[in-house]
Amino acid sequence: VQLQASGGGLVQAGDSLRLSCAVSGRTFSSYAMGWFRQAPGKEREFVATITRSGAKTVHADSVKGRFTISRDNAKNTVFLQMNSPKPEDTAVYYCAADLNLRMYLSRTSNDYDYWGQGTQVTVSS
Repeated sequence: VQLQASGGGLVQAGDSLRLSCAVSGRTFSSYAMGWFRQAPGKEREFVATITRSGAKTVHADSVKGRFTISRDNAKNTVFLQMNSPKPEDTAVYYCAADLNLRMYLSRTSNDYDYWGQGTQVTVSS
């Protein structure tokens, strides 16, 4: 499984940005997907996750109402729509794949099996 994140860059607070993560190597629709982020000097933190079908999502409280995770199984891609970003959202954003069959969506990075290389998002005030 290979994950390639893209779409990061410099954005002003209040603007919008959409991150993409293209996945190859296995059946994309067979695993849940997540987004995490890591700011300088901080631990990696959960941002959002989505089920295999895309029917259910979970977002961190810090981004709820501003960010939206979605997926297109026909294009093997997961997205993170970032609306009204804030300077505190500045971080490297990582997409990740959870190949395990779970009855819940995991917020724990250790539960994810494959990771993309990360894309930098910088939000200026």
